Amino acid sequence: MTVIENSRLAVIGAGAVGSSLAYAALIRGSAREVVLYDIDSARVDAEVLDLAHGTPFTGSSRISGGADLGHIEGANIVVVTAGAKQHPGQSRLDLAGVNVGILRDLMPKLVERAPNAVFMLVTNPCDVLAVAAQRFSGLPAGRVFSSGTVLDSSRLRWRLAERFGVAASSVHAMIVGEHGDSEFPLWSQSRIGPIPIREWVDDAGESVSVEELDAIAYDVKNAAYAVIAGKGATNYAIGLSGARIVEAVLRDEGAVLPVSSVLDDYRGVSGVALSVPSIVDASGVSRVIDVPFSADEERALHASASAIRDSLAALDLD
Repeated sequence: MTVIENSRLAVIGAGAVGSSLAYAALIRGSAREVVLYDIDSARVDAEVLDLAHGTPFTGSSRISGGADLGHIEGANIVVVTAGAKQHPGQSRLDLAGVNVGILRDLMPKLVERAPNAVFMLVTNPCDVLAVAAQRFSGLPAGRVFSSGTVLDSSRLRWRLAERFGVAASSVHAMIVGEHGDSEFPLWSQSRIGPIPIREWVDDAGESVSVEELDAIAYDVKNAAYAVIAGKGATNYAIGLSGARIVEAVLRDEGAVLPVSSVLDDYRGVSGVALSVPSIVDASGVSRVIDVPFSADEERALHASASAIRDSLAALDLD
């Protein structure tokens, strides 16, 4: 594995999510240089200046950017956060039409300026937009993917860690499928340490019930709506999870993460982007992993695929 020297991360969109991702990347040292772009010159210049004032505390990372797309030239990874934001009561799929239109114009321009980059979509609905971005870019599916359910999986791990009194790093569990209302936990492969989650016994000698796991999954699925209702947007956690994915690419990690790429006969699903365990390295998604699914989980995966397929059918991607 080869770490990219003098790595360059370009973040498209200086709103709450893009600025939070740039901030997280600077603090974590995700890239040698973080570039922030937005069409709103005053906003992006202010965000870059504010972030730059903190770089004496962030090691060797530096920040630059502005309203000229030329800033992204030479980027190793481009993260797209630009687009209409989700409002209270609005589903991610409701955003599809507006944001597909933005990508239709944007993706060719990004590829022209960063032809060797890996592209990651964070804008919602990220599964639909991963399909659109891959088509508009003409790049292989592995080089254009979305952040998928990496954040949802983090929410799940946090909830389970809180419930069982263990470190989140010892909880091995993933949300898969759509990043949205049809997402579901892969309980059959979930573990605390080496112990399958349904076999874990707490300090009181009790194991977790199916009903409690269902309630946890429901809360995770609706967590974003709760945050949006309270403060208008989710930004910190998606910024951190986005930075984590960036690191997997720039450090050529081969990390297994539930990102969303266009699938080709994955358990019978093709032509739509869904989150499944995937190997993420310097090439982007180098491989999707065919992990075992229970019969119920396989049905849920196909239901997620149908939801994305229905949304795509209503859009003009030609």
